[in-house]
Amino acid sequence: MRRIPATIVTGFLGAGKTSLVRHLIGAATGYRLAIIVNEFGELGIDRELLLGCGDENCRDDDIVELANGCLCCTVADDFLPTLSKLIDRPEPPDHILIETSGLALPKPLVQAFAWPEIRTATTVDGVLTVIDAAALAAGRFADDPAAVAAQRADDPTIEHDNPLEEVFGDQLACADLVILNKTDLVAPDELARLTDEIAARLRPGVRIVAARDGVVPPGVALGLDAAAEDDLAARPSVHELEGEHDHDDFDSFVVTLDAADDALLARLASTIRAHDVLRVKGFVAVPGRDRRQIVQAVGDRVQHYFDREWEPGEERATRLVVIGKKGLDRSAVVAALGG
Repeated sequence: MRRIPATIVTGFLGAGKTSLVRHLIGAATGYRLAIIVNEFGELGIDRELLLGCGDENCRDDDIVELANGCLCCTVADDFLPTLSKLIDRPEPPDHILIETSGLALPKPLVQAFAWPEIRTATTVDGVLTVIDAAALAAGRFADDPAAVAAQRADDPTIEHDNPLEEVFGDQLACADLVILNKTDLVAPDELARLTDEIAARLRPGVRIVAARDGVVPPGVALGLDAAAEDDLAARPSVHELEGEHDHDDFDSFVVTLDAADDALLARLASTIRAHDVLRVKGFVAVPGRDRRQIVQAVGDRVQHYFDREWEPGEERATRLVVIGKKGLDRSAVVAALGG
């Protein structure tokens, strides 16, 4: 029996994973795709973005959202049952795309494909790690997670914990293909430097592809035939050395506004800078406009566009997911945004 290939799309917050998945949905003609989307936070955004892409392949029953926690921590409870349901459909998909949250570790998902319940029916075609080139150029992930783990092992009294960089290191270690996204925001010489630095951290044979707006040909991103579940030993994880992966280092909450004004985007950027917010994404109800506005922010880079018209009877409210490190002042952020 043919095993259904599955592609795991991982990468840090705001790297462009959803843009990549949206592109693949529209470009992979002739494939019946199923998509599993994992959210970190109270409000599901990414499934709505995929359903709003305007492509006939974005059917409701083919796009499944798991919002009960990070997939790498809820494999048995959420991921495996969902995957089994997709496999057991009368018309199973030709390919499965799994978009993790920006805080998820890919290796536990790869390990799940070695479980007897699904091993005979599916295989990990490849792990795609999406990187925000501009964020990396700004030094967001300068530390070496392996060196941090070694220093902690030598002297446990030293405080070297940086969860963002550890997650980034694990995502690189598990990659079969690295997509260096948003390359239009980086100068050519800086892009060459970043490419060399990333390549030095990858397993032999792992390629790096430069991209803008998550646009990568399906022939490049799909069909890697990596069978990653059979190659677990070559994909080391810092968190296997340090114990259980814990998301208590992060806070996430939803800001709901009854109305938006022309200054909201400017306030959003200044609020992000003032409170060191990592990521913001959501929907904005712009007065006088019949279309829903999407807002995506990584650091204080705020992007926005209109994706579709508000549906009849749909609540026109501004709802933003805010993600930051533990201790983020929720009340101050809400007040700064006008809530």
